Amino acid sequence: MKAIPRLAILGSGKGSNFVALQQAILAGKLDAAIALVVSDLPGAGILDNARRYGLPTATLPPSAFRTKLSPEGESELVDLLRRHAIDWVVLAGYMRVVKDPLLDAFPNRIINIHPSLLPAFKGLRAWEQALAAGATETGCTVHFVNREIDGGKIIAQQRVPVLPGDTAETLHARIQVAEHELYPAALAKVLAG
Repeated sequence: MKAIPRLAILGSGKGSNFVALQQAILAGKLDAAIALVVSDLPGAGILDNARRYGLPTATLPPSAFRTKLSPEGESELVDLLRRHAIDWVVLAGYMRVVKDPLLDAFPNRIINIHPSLLPAFKGLRAWEQALAAGATETGCTVHFVNREIDGGKIIAQQRVPVLPGDTAETLHARIQVAEHELYPAALAKVLAG
């Protein structure tokens, strides 16, 4: 019998994508187990959400860098993931750029969701980029993580129209609905091989 993949979820925010993934697991739609939820921010809502489900949590040590962990912090993260026998790393609103040694420790086993139709609108606040560019359509993308920011192989995408009168908030809210549908389905596809 095949072992159930053990996931670590990394997040910096409230954790709505984590909740969507956990609910998919509980509903039998995603054959995996969330073995650890990790945040780079001690007050992140994702940690509270994980505790509500009775899942183990960890907080990463502070970094001198705003957009990435220190090399020592990345090494500590890898050690933590290995201690929890993690098979896959799933980014859910994790606002740090992933570097070595994490990339080396989990080659082709780090997944992310991004709020645009990559390769368009890479980086932060992609929904605002889409509005500023006058795009009529955007969406979300599940992709593998590599050394290029939002540049890994695309797994799945879901389109979201930009409606007349959309604000950054209304567009982002609709993209998040699409993310909550797409992420569990795309991850299930990857884990099934």
